[in-house]
Amino acid sequence: MKRTVLSHVLLLGLVGGVLIAILRWSEYQFLVIEHSFEIYGAIVAILFSAFGIWLGLKLTKPREKIILREVLVPPAAPATLDPFTANQPQLDALGITPRELEILSLIAEGLSNREIAGRLFVSENTVKTHCSRAFDKLGLAVAPRPSS
Repeated sequence: MKRTVLSHVLLLGLVGGVLIAILRWSEYQFLVIEHSFEIYGAIVAILFSAFGIWLGLKLTKPREKIILREVLVPPAAPATLDPFTANQPQLDALGITPRELEILSLIAEGLSNREIAGRLFVSENTVKTHCSRAFDKLGLAVAPRPSS
């Protein structure tokens, strides 16, 4: 008995669903055929409105400001720094010359190209060339350094 009731309920539900779908489809057909011009006009109006709102928000959005600040870092006391020892076999394997190593150590101290050139009595372009070659040997990408 329970099974019969369940099958009747499912059958009636399925028939009701099909009837509702047919009614909705016929209502949709009537709506589309009778009011197609208004529907297309509304779709175009909605698209243009959405585009206008998006464009307005894009054009009036405040621009992000990037603020660059220099922060002075106090030099560490020389007594607290560990002494640097070069790994000569690795330097030989990479092909780094003593001059390139000297320039790399001055870069590590935080000196600019102009300061390194003044300390080594060479031109700034020479320093840039040594930096570029050393960075190539180390496999690093070179970003332009501001000279001061």
